[in-house]
Amino acid sequence: MTEQEFYDKLAQAVIDGEGEIAIETAKAALAAGLDPMACINNGLTEGMNRVGDLFSSGEYYLPDLIIGGDAMKAAMEVLEPALSGNQEREVLGKVVIGTVKGDLHEIGKTLVATLLSANGFQVIDIGIDKSPADFLNATIEADADIVGASALLTTTMVVQEQIVEALEDAGLREKVKVMVGGAPVNQSWADQIGADAYGEDAISAVDIAKKLMGL
Repeated sequence: MTEQEFYDKLAQAVIDGEGEIAIETAKAALAAGLDPMACINNGLTEGMNRVGDLFSSGEYYLPDLIIGGDAMKAAMEVLEPALSGNQEREVLGKVVIGTVKGDLHEIGKTLVATLLSANGFQVIDIGIDKSPADFLNATIEADADIVGASALLTTTMVVQEQIVEALEDAGLREKVKVMVGGAPVNQSWADQIGADAYGEDAISAVDIAKKLMGL
């Protein structure tokens, strides 16, 4: 295969949600001497962005988005260890993301994390059922630029407000931007609690994060 054919096959594996093919192609690309960074940028990221476009247009549904993300992550596990020390991916910003305390929903948060990672952000996914202190500690440890807090229940939305307050109390609010999202969340709520942005879905979250970083 030519170099471009490798990229196209990696992209198509993500679009089709074929994790095994993505892994095999990534291994074959490395064996052929291809640059792992180019495989990520020209293959996997292109494929994941196409999946995002198909989801936005209504041609793909949530399961398609999930399996596409899984395929990308599977191939990334092959390619990232092959990156040389001076060849790390350009990082647009560091994002701490999680689902708030009392909420066990994971899919939406994970999709946002996957798409942000695909588009050049360093993502620290702290998981589900996380307290304001958990978010704060992860933000400090990672020296993060953005905090993404997901709440899928009306009863847990208040934790998003507590996260903003925790960052303020720690003197980090000027430095760290806060994105909120989740089914019951809207722009009005984001404005009310002093968040910097509201993301309606995983696709819009990428553009919002870039804007928050001034890109």
